[in-house]
Amino acid sequence: MNPLKRKEKILELLKRQEQVSVKELSTLFSTSEVTLRADLKSLEKQGKLKRFFGGAQSMNSLPLTQKDDEVQLDSRYDMNKDSKSKIAQAAAGLVSKGDSIIMDSGSTTHLVAEQLASEGGYTIITNNLAASSALMEAQDTTLVIVGGTYRAKTKSLHGYQAAQCLEGVQADVLFVGADGIDPDKGITTFNEGFAITDVMAKCVQKVIAVVDSSKLGRIGFNKVLDISRINTLVIDAGISSEQKQKFETAGVKVVVV
Repeated sequence: MNPLKRKEKILELLKRQEQVSVKELSTLFSTSEVTLRADLKSLEKQGKLKRFFGGAQSMNSLPLTQKDDEVQLDSRYDMNKDSKSKIAQAAAGLVSKGDSIIMDSGSTTHLVAEQLASEGGYTIITNNLAASSALMEAQDTTLVIVGGTYRAKTKSLHGYQAAQCLEGVQADVLFVGADGIDPDKGITTFNEGFAITDVMAKCVQKVIAVVDSSKLGRIGFNKVLDISRINTLVIDAGISSEQKQKFETAGVKVVVV
């Protein structure tokens, strides 16, 4: 098969299943993985797909925008704003006064922080500077801000120093958002600041994902948390009964608001 025809077939396959692996393509086309990686690289340069380690993803399956992997945090607040507010309110009701809470970066986790700040009475550890700002004046609240390398897009701190700050920490709950969530793939992201979430999850007894339904089925090229590590998903009514059942079968408690 000539290279042009092979690339057309790759794009046709992506329309049907959104993701392909190099191994899968190698078997399908009886072509070396080296050649297929070159094909994917060429198609990515044309803006036809997004590569990840071991494969590629349809541009149409990327979250929020087809051309940019991430959206600035300030822009995220206007996306599904009502749903996020309901999610934050319900999520805040899942913790008790006196709990120690870790909060990851994200617009929805920031909204959870605002809810908790209005009540007070928690110990909160976070790399989320927007959340930190909301919590600074909260009554009877101990606020610990994780240090690290600043990421402007998410207004949060990451990297080796951030992970070091969490060494030896034991907390009750982690609130985490997502670029994408799937009952098989878990939480995934399209950015490089994802390793800190895994460290946070190891510090807590319970992980609560706060995700609006627009993120369902989105699969980023970086794994954040396996589905087995998520205890509760708080999501809006945009989730279908079938999707809800799949999460519950995977062992996740689903709270629909």
